[in-house]
Amino acid sequence: SAAYLQNLQSAVDFYTSVDEAEPVFASAKICKQIGIHERFSVLNFNISLIFEKKFSVFLCKSSLIIMIFSQDYQRSVEDVHAIVRHAKLDFNNLTNTAQAIYYPDGDTHANMGNLKLLEADDHILEQIRAGKSVSFKGALNEKVVICTESRTYEVKEAEISNSLLLVPKLQQAQATSRSPIKSPKGGVNTSLDSSTEEMGEEAVDSIDTIERKDVVRIFHDYFECRQVKPKYRKIIDLLRLTKYSGPENEHLVERSLLFRFKQLLDTVQCSKEEFEEGLRKYRAIEIEDRIRMLDNEYEYRAVTLMLALIGENSWRLDEIDKATTVEALEGIVPYDVVDKIFDVYTEPTESGRFRYREDLVCALFAEKILQQGLKFHIDDFLTTWQETLPDGFTVDEKYLRGIGIIDREGNVPCVRGLNEADLPNNLLVRLVTLFKTKERWNLEQIEPYIECFTTPTLGVTSILAKHTRSLVVNGTRIYVSKH
Repeated sequence: SAAYLQNLQSAVDFYTSVDEAEPVFASAKICKQIGIHERFSVLNFNISLIFEKKFSVFLCKSSLIIMIFSQDYQRSVEDVHAIVRHAKLDFNNLTNTAQAIYYPDGDTHANMGNLKLLEADDHILEQIRAGKSVSFKGALNEKVVICTESRTYEVKEAEISNSLLLVPKLQQAQATSRSPIKSPKGGVNTSLDSSTEEMGEEAVDSIDTIERKDVVRIFHDYFECRQVKPKYRKIIDLLRLTKYSGPENEHLVERSLLFRFKQLLDTVQCSKEEFEEGLRKYRAIEIEDRIRMLDNEYEYRAVTLMLALIGENSWRLDEIDKATTVEALEGIVPYDVVDKIFDVYTEPTESGRFRYREDLVCALFAEKILQQGLKFHIDDFLTTWQETLPDGFTVDEKYLRGIGIIDREGNVPCVRGLNEADLPNNLLVRLVTLFKTKERWNLEQIEPYIECFTTPTLGVTSILAKHTRSLVVNGTRIYVSKH
């Protein structure tokens, strides 16, 4: 373009006073000052030389010769030799091949416009090399994430301070040497040193081949990835619309709002492994090829009937028989439903039978008692909670994690329901809600409600340090609202 040629001419005019025999060393900063920074600065090369009347940029790193210039000029071997002499480089330290890099014409650059750079960590690279799925996810109102089979990454666009050139099949010095001896030291090819070091002042011009390399795209930004927690909230929001409450109520469900496994996986911003873990966490099961959450009352009734069979059959807690359980509930709960509920609430034992998971059973019964917004005296609650459970199950405050909080700081120690799944999905709004519910929190109490915002490099304590005030009371760190 006219602007491009004008910038080149400015570069030439800038150096007309320089002795032609002396190379001019121009840093990226100087290039920017004369208006050609965006055109010529190159990442990872530390020397750029601009020569009078050559309309080119000459780059040298170690024993590798690279020249960059416009499409309409074809560099000859004689030109390369002249440039090397101007630069006062030793031919003995150069390989036989020079690579001439040509900037793309307008059509080439436009055709590669959909090409983006992605910074990938070792895990992403391993997934790609293994031929496994790596996909971008995000609706119109969501920030995009990239998901592998087991991890989720937040994707952000980052700028590159210099221009980054994409050049296919660009070779390093080791690959351009014809010498059978290759002993790179610190990434530098010294294969020609030993074979020519005796030649002294009468060194021959070793460069006899020029390879053309075309730049296919110039980048000024790239996508960087940061591993994040899976975004489960969408599972809850979508499945709550079609909760399963028995076959007799299916006519009330809008069928168009039901999701198959693959459909929901493609919609939720998390990996496949994390997605399956999320379904287990929220006790979602597959019914008639659709993923469904159970209505709270229906789930409580089904599990209560299953637990009643322990006493009826005089089973030990680690010898629960699945076939008998499913058969006993026939006609009350559909086979597929009770079969899936059994898988959620039990774990296999060494005897080949099953045991109920105490944490899930206790949490389900606690949720039944702790209706949203109600308070209970802690002693009354613990007594009621224990009495509702079958023999052999013991309540523990840790089973309230994420569904209820205990407040012993008031005049009357109490328990109230606070389900993590019902809180706002925005961190700052959630903190406001938490501190309205309870003025002071210790780490153990608040952690279940904040951990969904953590990353591998940002823990709960770091989040609280930034967004709350802390004080130490009787040796325990307490967190309070910042405002």
